[in-house]
Amino acid sequence: MPVMAAKKSTRGRRAPARRRRRRKNHPVRRLAYWAVVSAIWAAVIIAAYVAYVFLTMPQLTTWEIPVRAPNIRIVDRNTTLIANRGRTGGEAVPLSRMSPWLPKAVIAIEDRRFYRHYGVDPAGIGRAVVNNLVHGRSEGGSTLTQQLAKNLFLSSERSFDRKTREAIIAIWLENKLGKDRILELYLNRVYLGSGAYGVEAAARRYFNKSAHNLTLMESATLAGLLKAPSRLSPARAPKAAYERAQLVLAAMHQEGMIDDIQLLQARAEPMARPAGYWPGSENYVADYALQLLPWLIGEVDEDIIIETTLDLPLQRIAERVLRDQITNAGKGRNVTQGALVSLDKSGAIRAMVGGMDYAASQYNRTVEAKRQPGSAFKPFVYLAALERGLTPNTVRNDTPVRIGKWTPRNAGNKYMGEVTLATALSHSLNSVAAQLIMETGTDKVVAMAHRLGIHTALADNASIALGTSEVSVLELTGAFLPLANGGYKPQTHLVRRIVTAKGKVLFDIGAIRGERVLQPRAVGMMNAMLVQTITSGTAKGANIGRPAAGKTGTSQNSRDAWFVGYTADTITGIWFGNDNGSPMKKVSGSTLPVTAWKTYMQQAEKSKPVRPLPGSYQLEGALPGGNDLLPDTDIDPVSGAAYPPAPKQQRGILDILQGR
Repeated sequence: MPVMAAKKSTRGRRAPARRRRRRKNHPVRRLAYWAVVSAIWAAVIIAAYVAYVFLTMPQLTTWEIPVRAPNIRIVDRNTTLIANRGRTGGEAVPLSRMSPWLPKAVIAIEDRRFYRHYGVDPAGIGRAVVNNLVHGRSEGGSTLTQQLAKNLFLSSERSFDRKTREAIIAIWLENKLGKDRILELYLNRVYLGSGAYGVEAAARRYFNKSAHNLTLMESATLAGLLKAPSRLSPARAPKAAYERAQLVLAAMHQEGMIDDIQLLQARAEPMARPAGYWPGSENYVADYALQLLPWLIGEVDEDIIIETTLDLPLQRIAERVLRDQITNAGKGRNVTQGALVSLDKSGAIRAMVGGMDYAASQYNRTVEAKRQPGSAFKPFVYLAALERGLTPNTVRNDTPVRIGKWTPRNAGNKYMGEVTLATALSHSLNSVAAQLIMETGTDKVVAMAHRLGIHTALADNASIALGTSEVSVLELTGAFLPLANGGYKPQTHLVRRIVTAKGKVLFDIGAIRGERVLQPRAVGMMNAMLVQTITSGTAKGANIGRPAAGKTGTSQNSRDAWFVGYTADTITGIWFGNDNGSPMKKVSGSTLPVTAWKTYMQQAEKSKPVRPLPGSYQLEGALPGGNDLLPDTDIDPVSGAAYPPAPKQQRGILDILQGR
């Protein structure tokens, strides 16, 4: 019996041990055990990998925030913004100058825990993984700080290595900068579609206003672009951008950033419909200013402000006038393009319209296009003749002429017989111009045109008397400057000053001076003749009720139509035609260009005092003072200072005869 009892007690002790072994070897416990072991090893491996990536990155002490690409802010003469240029398309602005709705909208849709994480958000990553696996959504777990790290330092490559580096840099940014600075950097550097980098550029691009003035709906629209800036751009897909903005508003409401009334008010705002491209003609000016930068200051390596001479209200008038002539008055006449440039007497560009529609074509026809000026070139022929000793009262026979194989004809093959040079010029008689260039010499005419401001090479042949050599609108208009200001040639210019964002002056054109290129008597005689172009000649439709002069021009088969006219304060040149050189229908210098010039100049001169043109020459048969000319003067019309005499090589025959 004792033996049996002993055996029983041994079995009793072994049973719990077997149960413990069975529990230990239970599949669930074993799975849990190996899961823990695997997690530990995974953590060790990940930690080792992160350490390896960190050690292969540049030393922490060398890390710096990359400098933002320079912005070029271009303003008019009254510091009104014309455009921003540069890779970013807009300047950087602090959070304090942004609409308060903007950072809230971005945080609500992109990183709701922004102010509660340390650069990397494990909760956000977990949520993104669940949504991607369970709900089939495409959702990222990157924080705003990680997105900034990628934008500043990394590429868009999709790899574990890049994400690891991104996380490391994000933690560094959080420790170095702080939340507000990170948010500010992000909002100023993120791409928002249509060439706009940063919220200021995007606000200007899509809403034509500063980021400071954005409404709640506009802020939500910009925040919505972060998901897919090119695909959701309001300029490309306004409906998609609007629908995405609604989701942003809902997220803001859910986070308690806006109340029910604010949500309803924002949703009631209309859909943004910005132009597909910047449409304003002032962009021709901005592009031209940008082209001048390398010559003025060289390479741009910081934010700068270009202060131009443009008068933005006048620019708007010029754009409207040009477009109206093409779309309305030019309807059915096969005219599709035009260009206008307006200068003051110092050579400053006040308006420059390079084409019918900047959005459709960024080709600046005032600067880049070279076209035949037709009879608008004749003043250089007559000036060369005047310097040779002729006067406006000199008589020539307007009759058919033949020069070698060239037979210039008047419009309509009509001839007037014996006429004064004044009458010949005001009526644009081709035969007289041809006779004068043969008497004077083509070389003298070419030299005169170059002296007054034509930079393009001109053909040295008799046909240039009728404007067969091509020139740009800007250089032809600038060449009329000496007639408006008393004989001086100031530098035609657009840029007045260039300064850094901190106020350092990089370029300043200073006081505008010009050397004398025409003697007062020649200016007076030419103005007396060109006044008649408006009072009784081919530009009678250009009468603006104050002293003015000018010259029309029409190239062969009406391919180009010009009028360059001026007062004592403003010189404006206008061209109409087609880019492909096709003929227009019944369009000449005396039609669309003259009408456009009159409409524009009535506005441009409205606030200016009535002033006579320089010169005092009296045409035969004209009433004293009837030409409204200023007395001959050697005083700078801009500064009032006396000008030095012209260099000897620029003096004409009249100067020599009079001992000047």
